Formats: sequence, structure tokens, C-alpha cells
Amino acid sequence: MAKLFQPLTLRGLTLPNRIAVSPMCQYQAQEGLASDWHLVHLGGLAQGGAGLVFTEAAAILPEGRISPEDLGLWNNDQAEALAPIVRFIASQGAVPGIQLAHAGRKASNPAPWKGSSSLTPSAGGWTPVAPSALPFDDGWTVPTALDEAEILAVIEAFMDAARRALAAGFQVIEVHAAHGYLLHQFLSPLSNHRQDAYGGSFENRTRLVREVVGALRNILPEELPLFVRISATDWAEGGWDLDQSVELAKELKALGVDLIDCSSGGVVPRAPIQLGPGYQVPFAARIRAEAGLPTGAVGLITDPGQAEQVLLQASADLVLLGRELLRDPRWPLRAAQVLGADVPWPASYLRAAKGPAPLRQPLG
Repeated sequence: MAKLFQPLTLRGLTLPNRIAVSPMCQYQAQEGLASDWHLVHLGGLAQGGAGLVFTEAAAILPEGRISPEDLGLWNNDQAEALAPIVRFIASQGAVPGIQLAHAGRKASNPAPWKGSSSLTPSAGGWTPVAPSALPFDDGWTVPTALDEAEILAVIEAFMDAARRALAAGFQVIEVHAAHGYLLHQFLSPLSNHRQDAYGGSFENRTRLVREVVGALRNILPEELPLFVRISATDWAEGGWDLDQSVELAKELKALGVDLIDCSSGGVVPRAPIQLGPGYQVPFAARIRAEAGLPTGAVGLITDPGQAEQVLLQASADLVLLGRELLRDPRWPLRAAQVLGADVPWPASYLRAAKGPAPLRQPLG
């Protein structure tokens, strides 16, 4: 069978295939509560054949939301709203996962189609927090620098959110330490100018990520895996880079992390990102090789043959798709046809299972 459709076992959990739905914000929540939109959106992706279905980033605190419409997990009502969605995902043979996040200085923004700048309090916004009082960009709100007591409260909020996620039935938890959000802001010298135990040296800048991971690993059952998403590079001089990402991955492995989800960028605006098909796969490949830890590859992976090659070349253990699944939620089922894999279809859709494969193999 194609590598893409072989199971992947992490701790005591087995994913039915190597295709994962990458966390993608929907901006459809009210007061952090999942809605019918989330049920249809995530449920449809589970029906489409992905082995692991992540929700969008769920904010651990109200002030940790990117926008007022973000999903949250800072109270029990939010967990209860997610529980039926989790059950439906699992009923379709997929593993339900959730990404826990805090947006830091990139919080209090409108949904992307409404603009890109900080919301004022009169427009429903709030003052964000960060490692240092440095705004993300010109015209953005200057964040409040967290003191050490507030940092400890953030760790507690991650723990509380993880407990709620487990109660809702999630089987994979991912810590969001990428894309310029709070944990990434602590990692990068470009956004972290602190002079205390959480700033300066590599050890200090990585302290919060390590403390969050250690706390969550103590909460999670032994059989359930813990992922961490990182931005492997800031694409900016003097910032976080791939060498530091490899060293961090080694430390996270020792703390019980089971997979590094390898993305990039986001901590500074207008970074010169070198876009192209599979442009972030080399990050996953190097971290996998040098840290000895399973990795997930993301970034302009759109073709079944391309995804298969990522796995066959041992660049990653899991392929996460985002925009391509928004365009085609049934991509995994179509990919199975292209690659000649025999996979289960939803019984109600079996009449379509024998049709011609609508995706073509790449040439060469």
C-alpha cells in the first residue's frame, strides 16, 4: 500500500493513515464556542478520509484569541460544545485532535476578510500581552509585557485547557509554538527582549515552551501523543532559525513530545519567505534526521504523488494539508484512487467510490 495510507502509531494511538488536517482558523465562534459551522466543516473533513483531524487553534484564555471569533477552551461550556464534534469525527474513523494556543501580541485582530490591524476596545478588542512591549507592526497595539507571575498563569491556562480537551474526547493535543504567536514570540530574539529567566539565552527563550510541554505531558495519559508546532525559521536575520529548531526538538523529545509539526514564519511582518511547492519539507526532514523525532510536513503540498514522495524520502512521518483541503475536502479519498490504495469510504458515498480518479499523478 502507498506509504500515505499506511497507519502511523505514536505511543498507544494509531492513526489510520498519514494525512492530517492542519489547524485552520475559521473565525466562526461566538465567545469561544464551537458552532454548527465547526460541526459541518470538521465533520466533512473527517468524512473525506483524513486520518487525523485537528480543530483550529483554540485559545486558552480570552485575551489569547487572534480575533473575537476564535475558538476557545478556557471554560467548560466550550469543551461541551466541542464534544459532539469530537464524537462525529471519531465515528468517521478519524482521530480528533486539538491545537492549544495563545496569540500573544498578534491577538485582538479582526477576521482576515475584515482587515489586518489591532481592534480597538470600542470595536471589541483588548490590549494583548507578549514577552516584551513590542507591537507586531506599525499601527498595531503595543502589548503589555508579561511578568513572571502572569507567565505562570499562562502555563496553568494551558494545563486547564488540556484537561478540558481530554474531557471532550480529543486524542491528540498540539501546542502552538509557531506563526508568531505567544510561545513563538518567546522563542525569537526579534520579539523577546527580556532580561530575566525567560529572555536572552537560548535556554531562557525556550523555557516557556519547555515548561508548557512538561506540564501537559504530566497531564496527558501515557498512551496519548503530544505534538508541538514550531516555526522552524523566522525568515529574518537575527531571528529564530533551523539550527535552534533542531536543538529545541531534541529537548522536547526528552520531555515526551511525540511529533514536531514543522511550519515557518509569522513573527515579523513582510518576511522574505521563499515560497514554492513543499517549501517547508526540508525543515521537517532535518529535524527528523538530527533530533530523532517524528515530524509533520506542511506547506504547499497539493498533489498525492508529492505527498507520497515526502514520506518515501523519509522527510516526514505525517503530511498536514490546509488550503488544499478547503478546496477539496475529499482529497484523501481521491488521493487513494490516484495511488491505488484501497481505503474505506462512507457507506452513503460508496456509489462514487468506483469512479475515475480525478487527480493526476505528477510527471517525472
